[in-house]
Amino acid sequence: MTTLLPTTLVGSLPKPSWLAQEESLWAPWKLSGDELQEGRHDALALAVADQLRAGVDLVCDGEQTRRHFVTTFIEHLGGVDFERRETVRIRDRYDADVPTVVDAVHRERPVFVEDAKVLRGLTDRPVKWTLPGPMTMIDTLADRHYGSREELAWEFAAILNAEARELEAAGVDVIQFDEPAFNVFADDVRAWGVAALERAAEGLGCTTAVHICYGYGIEANTAWKATLGEEWRQYEDVFPLLQRSSIDMVSLERHNSRVPAELIGLLRGKTVMVGAIDVASRTVETPQEVAATLREALEHVDPDRLVASTNCGMAPLPRALARAKTEALVQGARIVREELA
Repeated sequence: MTTLLPTTLVGSLPKPSWLAQEESLWAPWKLSGDELQEGRHDALALAVADQLRAGVDLVCDGEQTRRHFVTTFIEHLGGVDFERRETVRIRDRYDADVPTVVDAVHRERPVFVEDAKVLRGLTDRPVKWTLPGPMTMIDTLADRHYGSREELAWEFAAILNAEARELEAAGVDVIQFDEPAFNVFADDVRAWGVAALERAAEGLGCTTAVHICYGYGIEANTAWKATLGEEWRQYEDVFPLLQRSSIDMVSLERHNSRVPAELIGLLRGKTVMVGAIDVASRTVETPQEVAATLREALEHVDPDRLVASTNCGMAPLPRALARAKTEALVQGARIVREELA
């Protein structure tokens, strides 16, 4: 990207009400068969149109063709039984009914490549595709085959790498791995988490990114944040590891959070996607508020290494609210871009 202070969204956007229930995660599809395939691609086109209208520089698909950022990818893998479900504690935060690994996991065919081709055909701007990271994948499953979180993560890393290479070949400019689990399991991140992430990105020529946040704006995440004290310093454990990693870009949560701004400096030399939009709030940020968040970040990251983004995905929000927040993000970035020029 040649634009100074480019803008992008972390990943998900709300789905149209005719496709899935609004303001809900894991919402079932309202269509089926050929109508569902057409409807998902129509929703993808609408998500892209909203971003282009707002002026977003690095365009994503809004995750319109998937019900959930982790489980939809897993649904397409062998070795996972979706009929055999167990309740597990997701990121030590909330209980969820999840599928079970019963055999060696494997990818039988590309999962998102055809959808990525649709995205690529909708715009001449750079495009980004998101994939779940290995650690977050294992945290969203019950394992009755491997008996080792690390071993299963390495299996997923190889599968993700095969998918990522095909996404790159389909014209994707940035591949982002979502690893909210990195904020919870610091010992595992240090022992093998970053290495597994690097394996997932191995050999890619496009830009690679990792997104680490404090979660969607849902009740379980909000309650967890309330227990974290006056300062949220989880990034302090992870950022030095990522700064030394082969990953090009790191996406973090900032606006309306208790993350100390100086922690951004631990990523010196990396491109940083700074969250300047609070996805847990129903209040639309003003462009001036966005600009203030970005100016603060510029005290710790070079201007040519800063990307303006959202804290997390906006799937649980109303569509009109997500549009307004996207517009505020772009307008706020323009203010700072003009100041830098």
